[in-house]
Amino acid sequence: MQLSGVSRENPAKRKFKAASVMDSTQQVSANRSEFAIFKCARVWIPDIEEVWKSAELTKDYKNGDASLQLMLEDGKNLEHKLDPKTKNLPYLRNPDILVGENDLTALSYLHEPAVLHNLKVRFIDSKLIYTYCGIVLVAINPYETLPIYGTDIINAYSGQNMGDMDPHIFAVAEEAYKQMARDERNQSIIVSGESGAGKTVSAKYAMRYFATVSGSASEANVEEKVLASNPIMEAIGNAKTTRNDNSSRFGKYIEIGFDNRYRIIGANMRTYLLEKSRVVFQADEERNYHIFYQLCASSHLPEFKNLKLSNANDFLYTRQGCSPIIDGVDDTKELCTTRHAFSLLGINESHQMGLFQVLAAILHLGNVEIKDKDSDSSFIPPNNHHLTKFCELVGVTYEDMAQWLCHRKLKTASETYIKTLPRLQATNARDALSKHIYAKLFNWIVEHVNKALVTNIKQHSFIGVLDIYGFETFEINSFEQFCINYANEKLQQQFNMHVFKLEQEEYMKEQIPWTLIDFYDNQPCINLIEAKMGVLDLLDEECRMPKGSDDSWAQKLYNTHLKTCSLFEKPRMSNRAFIIQHFADKVEYQCEGFLEKNKDTVNEEQIKVLKASKKFDLLVELFQDEGKVTSPTGQAPGTGGRTRLSVKPDKNRDNSSKEHKKTVGCQFRNSLQMLMETLNATTPHYVRCIKPNDFKLAFSFDPKRAVQQLRACGVLETIRISAAGFPSRWTYQEFFSRYRVLMKQKDVLSDKKLTCRNVLEKLVEDQDKYQFGKTKIFFRAGQVAYLEKLRADKLRAACIRIQKTIRCWLARKKYLRMRDAAITIQRFTRGYQARCLAKFMRRTQAAIIIQKYQKMYVARKRYRQKQAAALAIQTILRAYMARQKYQALLRQHKAVIIQKHARGLLARRWYKRCLSSIVYLQCCIRRMRARRELKKLKIEARSVEHFKKLNKGMENKIMQLQRKIDEQSKENKSVNERLAGLENTYATESERLRGELGRLRGVEEDARSKGNQVNCLLEELEKLKKELSTTQQEKKTIEDWAQSYKGQMEKMVSELKDQNGLLKKEKDDLNRLIQEQNQQMTEKMARAIAAETQQLETDLNEERSRYQNLLTEHLRLEEKYDDLKEHISKTGHRRTDSTHSSNESEYTYKSEFAESEEGSLAAEDLTRGMDTSLTLKLQKRLTELEQEKQSLRNELENKEEQFQRARARDESEFKKARGAELEYESLKRQELESENKKLKHDLAEMRKSLLGGAASSAGAPGSPAYKVLLDQLNSSCEELEVRKEEVLILRSQLVSQKEAMQHKDEKETMTEVAVHVEDISKLKDADELKQAYIGLKDTNRSTAPDFQKLNEDGELWLVNEGLKETVRLLEHQLQTQRRSYDSEVESLRGELQNVKEENNRQQQLLAQNLQLPPEARIEASLQHEITRLTNENLELAANDPTASREARVIILRRMVDLMEQLEKQDRTIRKLKKQLKVYSKRIGEMGAGQAEGQTSPGQTVDEPIRPVNIPRREKDFQGMLEYKKEDELKLVKNLILELKPRGVAVNLIPGLPAYILFMCLRHADYVNDDQKVRTLLTSTINSIKKILKKRGDDFETVSFWLANTCRFLHCLKQYSGDDVFMKHNTSRQNEHCLSNFDLTEYRSVISDLAIQIYQQLIKCMENTLQPMIVSGMLEHETIQGVSGVKPTGLRKRTSSIADEGTYTLDSILRQLNAFHSTMCQHGTDPELIKQVVKQQFYVIGAVTLNNLLLRKDMCSWSKGMQIRYNVSQLEEWLRDKGLMNCGAKETLEPLIQAAQLLQVKKKTDEDAEAICSMCLALTTAQIVKVLNLYTPVNEFEERVSVSFIRTIQTRLRDRCESPQLLMDTKMIYPITFPFNPSSLALETIQIPSSLNLAFLTRV
Repeated sequence: MQLSGVSRENPAKRKFKAASVMDSTQQVSANRSEFAIFKCARVWIPDIEEVWKSAELTKDYKNGDASLQLMLEDGKNLEHKLDPKTKNLPYLRNPDILVGENDLTALSYLHEPAVLHNLKVRFIDSKLIYTYCGIVLVAINPYETLPIYGTDIINAYSGQNMGDMDPHIFAVAEEAYKQMARDERNQSIIVSGESGAGKTVSAKYAMRYFATVSGSASEANVEEKVLASNPIMEAIGNAKTTRNDNSSRFGKYIEIGFDNRYRIIGANMRTYLLEKSRVVFQADEERNYHIFYQLCASSHLPEFKNLKLSNANDFLYTRQGCSPIIDGVDDTKELCTTRHAFSLLGINESHQMGLFQVLAAILHLGNVEIKDKDSDSSFIPPNNHHLTKFCELVGVTYEDMAQWLCHRKLKTASETYIKTLPRLQATNARDALSKHIYAKLFNWIVEHVNKALVTNIKQHSFIGVLDIYGFETFEINSFEQFCINYANEKLQQQFNMHVFKLEQEEYMKEQIPWTLIDFYDNQPCINLIEAKMGVLDLLDEECRMPKGSDDSWAQKLYNTHLKTCSLFEKPRMSNRAFIIQHFADKVEYQCEGFLEKNKDTVNEEQIKVLKASKKFDLLVELFQDEGKVTSPTGQAPGTGGRTRLSVKPDKNRDNSSKEHKKTVGCQFRNSLQMLMETLNATTPHYVRCIKPNDFKLAFSFDPKRAVQQLRACGVLETIRISAAGFPSRWTYQEFFSRYRVLMKQKDVLSDKKLTCRNVLEKLVEDQDKYQFGKTKIFFRAGQVAYLEKLRADKLRAACIRIQKTIRCWLARKKYLRMRDAAITIQRFTRGYQARCLAKFMRRTQAAIIIQKYQKMYVARKRYRQKQAAALAIQTILRAYMARQKYQALLRQHKAVIIQKHARGLLARRWYKRCLSSIVYLQCCIRRMRARRELKKLKIEARSVEHFKKLNKGMENKIMQLQRKIDEQSKENKSVNERLAGLENTYATESERLRGELGRLRGVEEDARSKGNQVNCLLEELEKLKKELSTTQQEKKTIEDWAQSYKGQMEKMVSELKDQNGLLKKEKDDLNRLIQEQNQQMTEKMARAIAAETQQLETDLNEERSRYQNLLTEHLRLEEKYDDLKEHISKTGHRRTDSTHSSNESEYTYKSEFAESEEGSLAAEDLTRGMDTSLTLKLQKRLTELEQEKQSLRNELENKEEQFQRARARDESEFKKARGAELEYESLKRQELESENKKLKHDLAEMRKSLLGGAASSAGAPGSPAYKVLLDQLNSSCEELEVRKEEVLILRSQLVSQKEAMQHKDEKETMTEVAVHVEDISKLKDADELKQAYIGLKDTNRSTAPDFQKLNEDGELWLVNEGLKETVRLLEHQLQTQRRSYDSEVESLRGELQNVKEENNRQQQLLAQNLQLPPEARIEASLQHEITRLTNENLELAANDPTASREARVIILRRMVDLMEQLEKQDRTIRKLKKQLKVYSKRIGEMGAGQAEGQTSPGQTVDEPIRPVNIPRREKDFQGMLEYKKEDELKLVKNLILELKPRGVAVNLIPGLPAYILFMCLRHADYVNDDQKVRTLLTSTINSIKKILKKRGDDFETVSFWLANTCRFLHCLKQYSGDDVFMKHNTSRQNEHCLSNFDLTEYRSVISDLAIQIYQQLIKCMENTLQPMIVSGMLEHETIQGVSGVKPTGLRKRTSSIADEGTYTLDSILRQLNAFHSTMCQHGTDPELIKQVVKQQFYVIGAVTLNNLLLRKDMCSWSKGMQIRYNVSQLEEWLRDKGLMNCGAKETLEPLIQAAQLLQVKKKTDEDAEAICSMCLALTTAQIVKVLNLYTPVNEFEERVSVSFIRTIQTRLRDRCESPQLLMDTKMIYPITFPFNPSSLALETIQIPSSLNLAFLTRV
């Protein structure tokens, strides 16, 4: 099978001379019977639309088959017929694992479809625009701005090998820069491509890279000027075309010069083939040069009014393309950018306005209308508006210009003629003049740009950037296309030779046998163009002919080359055209216009008119060298031509007239020859720009256009040359790691090289398919694919075996499970059947029994039925007979009864008649007798006897009543006797009886009257009975009504209870809602406060970062200033002392400014003749930086104040919110205050008693002293009380707040009953209880009438319970008051006794105190007061525990206040003592000057007269070191400059230099020597800076001085005397505080110095770690066997297998251990170590992630596992060191999430959602980049689909984040230095003799 990389045969049927390279398994040989292609092989077939289309074989191909059976990717079947002549098979497709490679040469099958497909996959799917093709960088224009050109990307590529990172223009630039520095050879970057392919942008980014990574060697900002030339050249040389909105219409070669330190010192630009024809003509949808439209858009500006411009559509030269506006481009802003660039390059405003004036004149000249006068002449109408403007702008006369625009001067040997021109020729002459003026203007601008970029520093080397046009072919090709393609032929030849040379050098380096590769050589085509009698030679010859024409020239070409050269052809249908076979394609050129364009003629009289301008100097300057141009200027043809203007003047100006006659073709050939000589003298680097489509669509790929450009730009030629040799190269280690699976255990030897050789000989039989080099194995094309197939087959076989085993195990496991299940089922089935049989038998037996009993029951039932029937019959019969008998007896009996009654009736009737007769007779007799008796009674009634008989019954009644009366009288008498006693006699009894007798008589009379009342009473009784019945009825009615009302009330009560329950529920809900709202408001406020706090902290960190960055910039300027001083000193001048350097001015007081000024004056005298402007700039910059530093510091303080105010505001708001709840506590506080006043009053009375006792002993000796002591005690106690009150108020407020919160919470959750009870229980005062009781009684009274209404909700029960609780409380209160009264009485008695005892004790103490020294009296009195209070507390605790707690708190507060007062007085006394010492010393020095010389240095401090009462202990060592002023330099030298950190760190205590310096500073403060303090601090700071500048790259030195600087700063704070820093000091340390000077400003300066040292430490650490990170974290295979090495191309790719000398993760951990141990040995603060470690881990994570984002070969599943393992090892290191809480782990979170992203599933929407929620620390750009770069290492992995990436982008669309792709590796976290006091006592420090500090004296 034939490979496309070998044969140049393609759909266009172009052939190249190259041998065929076949695949080792599918080789096409002479005997084709041995060849076959098997089913499922994937191939490429030609296609009209897509150029190449992928297909798969559906049937095996055998030798002799005329066609292939294929299936396309869309599922369609296709029969592909083979060419019957060649029988060439389709191209094989590469394995999917190789698709998307960074280097096209890494593809196993090298051919055109593979290249096209690889570029398309990278461009469309992965959004990667750069791809390597051997030594060529292929760049596809995305037509979209991509974030891959920032400074972070530049820093990422800086210092990296070209194959280590993903392809990029920065990688090519870095390779050129590195080779220039390494090989000391000039470099060139050749950027080529079609218009619109992105050549200019690529060249611009390459120059930006050089300007960024190299910087400049001077302060002239050369790199900025180099970049500023781009907008100028784009404005005057770029235009909009149909293919590109910013197309370069000229070629340019920019040489960027570097000095010996490889910093930019200048640049030089050469231009080629400016398209002058665009000035006067533009095609549709095109524009003129940008500068014209910029001027027209800015015509409204006042400075452009005199140009008299207007809209671009008003001018002929700018409206022909009908497209004056470019979308997204503001021409006005672009002109501002252009003018700024002019100013930056030194072109002043006057020259700029002159340039714009010339450009405006060109536009006006184009609008000059020329009219026909006749057929041979023309004229310009007088007073032509535009011509007038043109003449005014250029300063020429209207008549002269109008004359020579329409006339021409002809010269002969003898005469001169003036010839009129027809209108067409006059118009062409006008356009030629416009083009010539623009060309001159272009030349002038380029010349001045070069002057601005030139430098007087010697150039050591340069890098050239060539931005040149690519191969062009249009429907009509003319002279300019001919020149362009000629230049591309030359460049292609140079490219082929360079590629061939690199290939052969690689083979020779590896010492492998090689033969010459037959590659395409385009020298015949070049000879056809430039050789003698070539196309150009014949063209020049025809131009010299008087009557030469395009037709005659074409005939000469046909006659000369048509038969002799195979590359030259004649079109069939034309005699005025010719065809040349170029390296890329055949091009047909039209001969029309070739001669005119080659001559490029301009009317000389017009030039003379312009040169005669006296008002416009710039125009004269443009044409002053007219006719003297000696260098090949490349003048473009008159119509549609291009020009090349050289800016290098030729030294041979004598031959100017001769050189001026050269044609454009000759000049272009010469300039091209010079360019080729320059390129051949440099090392070239190639960038081929590809235009993906003609419609400028973002990320749209047109295969036809891409293939056309690939064929034209030489990319396929590189592939062909690579394929002709050994394109695939593997190191032995990479081959062994990748194909270890193909080896057997016995094949693996200790020598990996020999192992690879043995295995490869077995795998590939044809030894011509590979070669063994010294370090690499070289493979022919297709061999890697074959090896990959073997590897995949082996892995597939292993997978099949694994699957077979697993499936066997699963099947057996399933079989065993099924067998066990079957046995179990059988067991249960048989058991079930047995149970069913037993059940059947039991049921059968039961059925028999049931049948037995059933039959028995039926028989018995039948018998009983028969028996019952018989009995029933018998019963009925017997009953019938009995009834018959009964009826007969009944009839008989009733007959007897009837007879009986009838007889009785008759007898009764007879009896009644007899009886009535007898009775009547008796009645008559009795009536007669009664009448007689009546008469007698009437007579008797009139007599007394009868009345007595009648009243005989009444007397009985009276007697009875009398007896009752007697009984009552007896009872009354007994009662009277009991009441009156023994005073009544028997007389009274008789009187009583007489009275009783009389009363009885009255009663007798009353009885008579009462007889009459009996009837009345009876009547009343009847009435009462009636009323009673009525009342009973009413009662019943009322009871019924009451019962119904009760039911109604109960119903109403239940309803009210339900409503009450609902209301309670609503109340609870509302309370809960209120609580929730309060909680939400609290949380919201807390979140707002937290957010504001976080924002303030962020702002504070940003301000710190800005301030620290400013310090870094300041340090950099200081270093530059020092370098300048060193440079001055090297010229022979003397050098100032180091202690008086320029840095001193920053840290000294005003007195030192005078010294610095004197030093600066001396420096000015020394530096005469030098460039002082730079020094002034630096000084000015230093001043500005100092001011900015101060402003930043003020701003930082303002931020901190704002933060504090915000916090205070939040606290005040919180207090206001709780204000209402604190009112009750304020009352409490008032009560406490009143109690406090009472205690004060008691104390005052006690003092009075003491004074009374003291007055009694006033006559005793020492009594005045006692009063003095008592006064002191009074003052101390008053102050103590004030402090106590303050503390009590504060404590009470805090406690009240807490109680108020608790009270509020309890109140909200308590029921109503509990609330009443709680409120009652809180009323502790008796008055309050009484008022509550009265209120309850009133409530009871007021609600008593309506019991039902009152008791609706159980209020009576509540009142009752409240009354009970009140009674209990009153009783308890009464008992408590009694107990308190009793205890108070007892306590008063005890206090009286204690007062007496205290009085005696005070008298004893007074006597003892009088014997003590004055200093000890106060202390003793305070001690006794504390003892007294303690005793009171103990006594109080014994009596009342509750009161004892309160008293204990008060006493403890008193004790604390007393101790604080004591400490304050001690500090005051010590300070006064120190001042007294200083004053006494000064007095002693003044009085004993001679004696001072006789004392030793150690006695100078103690010699002055001291007070007698100084304690003896103050003679001990005070922690100070004394030195003489002349020994200061020696101190600094021995302690700082010459100190070796290693010895100090190992043998001495950490921070010893800082302690020694501070002890020396203490002595200077002690003696009050401000000059000594200032010079010591200044010398220390400057010396530390000096040692850091000298040894700043040594981590140990920087760490040592960082630790000591921080310790020195902490000492200045700890011993400053500020209370804030003295909290942790011991009393002895407080005695060592500074007493005379406030060094706050110096603390700020030293803090800045510490920040600078920290930044230097981070920089040193980064320089050490940087080379290790990528190798250790990414490339090294920590877990062996997980990662796989993919095939590589020509570019070197760093191996993932660790060789000797490469860094591993262990190297990083060892280095981290070294850093950590070094800082610990030096005594660095733990917090500072945490910040350093956090910065270290940030650098590791950022560098690793950045490289991961820029390396496609690292984005795989296995690499994600490696990264996560490496991160776990780093976390383990943090855990071992106890640094997990330092924030270092969080800095690795982006890297961890990137590794997880490589390992998670990436298919479904759920996976996308998981990724979005997981990758919170990564930006959207980073996530998408990782997904685009994800590359499978094995065939079993799958790529990420484009739709999945789109889903991720859609989900992350709403994220607000920075679009930056890479992390900022230069970012340094703001550093803080938390105060860390030392527990080391200064007096215990010993100075070792090894420091050579014997001149220091301990004080």
